[in-house]
Amino acid sequence: MKHSVVLVDAFANRPFSGNPAAVCLLDAPSDAAWMQAVAGELNLPATAFVWSVGAEFSLRWFTASSELSLCGHGTLAAARVLFDLGPLEARQISFQTVAGSLGARQVGELIEMDFPAEVSSEADAPAELVRALGVPPTRVERNRLDYLVELESEQAVQMLRPDFMALRQVETRGVIVTARGTGDADFVSRFFAPGSGLDEDHVTGSAHCCLGPYWQRRYGVSTLKGRQLSRRGGVVHVQVDGDRVRLGGMALVVAHMEFSPEILSERSGEPLG
Repeated sequence: MKHSVVLVDAFANRPFSGNPAAVCLLDAPSDAAWMQAVAGELNLPATAFVWSVGAEFSLRWFTASSELSLCGHGTLAAARVLFDLGPLEARQISFQTVAGSLGARQVGELIEMDFPAEVSSEADAPAELVRALGVPPTRVERNRLDYLVELESEQAVQMLRPDFMALRQVETRGVIVTARGTGDADFVSRFFAPGSGLDEDHVTGSAHCCLGPYWQRRYGVSTLKGRQLSRRGGVVHVQVDGDRVRLGGMALVVAHMEFSPEILSERSGEPLG
């Protein structure tokens, strides 16, 4: 358990959908360079590193190239793994992260996470952003992390083919593209972050910390259902509560692995051989 790696599909109701993440269970913290190297080796959209600190857990997230300041699907994956390991009081977990304290609890078949709201406000659209997307936006907003661009329809979001080379020139973590949803979804979205090493993310929990408050203002309701229209796709249930956002989703364990002795020796600084 202490040295294992678990592969999880987050925001997924069937295998090989949603957003894949690796969860690395450690017995103690390791240095950032080692965690970054492991994440680069696994080369997934996110690798979560978890270790216990008293009754709570510390949690850090890495992509293949950098550490993340907030990651919804990595947190969901970590919660799924910890819940599967055994009983936790009231089926609740508290994670200590660079984004502050984040909670997770089991609610029926969903895991619900307590995240900070990342509220956006109206912003001028940089010319390079509009050129990169290739379609006229209905509205553009920005928060501390991302640009949010609303398009005229769900079909426009689905058919969007950004110029990723041009999008890398936009100074932002990522670009959330959204529109009103059809069917059972209140809104749809896609998330592009080529400047952060990820052309398109599969399902982006942290983007819904912005999408929730945005569509709450548009619809006048606090409970919403979002669908991310990536190739793998996924659903995020959103409840806006003041300056917090509760994100709900399913997560499925795909595989279990173990760290090799060589990898663990590198982590501890002991010589190999």
